Amino acid sequence: MRIDGKVVIVTGASEGIGAACAREFASSGARLSLTARNEEGLRRASPDALVTPGDITTDETRRRVVERTLERFGAIDILINNAGAGIYQPSWEMPMEEARYLMELNFFAPLAMTQLVVPFMRAQRSGMLVNVGSIGGKVVLPWMTLYSVTKSALGSLTEGQRIELMRDNVRTMLVCPGYVTTGFQKNVRAGQSPEKVQKARRFAITPEQCALAIRRGVERDARTVVTPRSGWLFVLAMRLFPSIVEARMAAINGTA
Repeated sequence: MRIDGKVVIVTGASEGIGAACAREFASSGARLSLTARNEEGLRRASPDALVTPGDITTDETRRRVVERTLERFGAIDILINNAGAGIYQPSWEMPMEEARYLMELNFFAPLAMTQLVVPFMRAQRSGMLVNVGSIGGKVVLPWMTLYSVTKSALGSLTEGQRIELMRDNVRTMLVCPGYVTTGFQKNVRAGQSPEKVQKARRFAITPEQCALAIRRGVERDARTVVTPRSGWLFVLAMRLFPSIVEARMAAINGTA
C-alpha cells in the first residue's frame, strides 16, 4: 500500500508510539486524523492533522472520530489502534474493575473502532486495520499477565478479521513491540516492572523505530510486525523450550 494521500486514523496519538506514527505517516504524505485524551499532545504530534480529543473507551468519542474523519476527508484507508495501558499486578489479586478497564481499553475499544470503520472500507474495497499489540501477546509476561491477555485477544482478533475481510480487500496487521522507550512505564495503572526487566532497557527501541517498522509493514502488506525483529527469537524459544523460558521468567518475576 502506498501511504501518500491515504487517510489514517491513529488512536492514542498524543505521545509514544502513536505520536511517532503520526509523524512517520505524515512524512510519507498521509492525511491524519488523531485522537487521545491530551489535545495539546495531539497538536504537537502533527500540527496539520485533524484532532479529536476524548476518551477512546467511550462510544461518543469513537463515533466523533469516525464522523469527523469522513466529513473532512471522505474516506478512511488505515486505522491504527494504538491506544492502550498496562498494569503490573498479579492476576489473582487485581481488582476486577481494573481487569475490566484494561480489557475495555486494550481490546473492546479497538474492536469497536473496527466495527465503525470497516463498513466504509468494505464499500471502497480497500483498507488496512493495524492493531498495536505487544510481544506479551505472543509470550505471556508474568509480571503483567492480564495485560498480556488483552494483547493476546487483540492478536486473535487481528488474525480472525484478516480472514473475515479477505474477500473485501481489507487487510489486517498485528504489531508486537518489545520494550519501547515511551511513557508506558510511568503511565501504568499500578505497580512497576521487576528490576531485571527495567535493566533490560539497553535492548529497547525508540518510538520512532517502532513507527518506522509499522509504516514499512503497512507498505509491504505484512501480517505481523515484531519489533525489534530479535523478539521472534523470544517467541521461538517459548515454543521450543517452554519449561526453560517459564522458569527464567518466574525467576525474573520474583525480583519485583
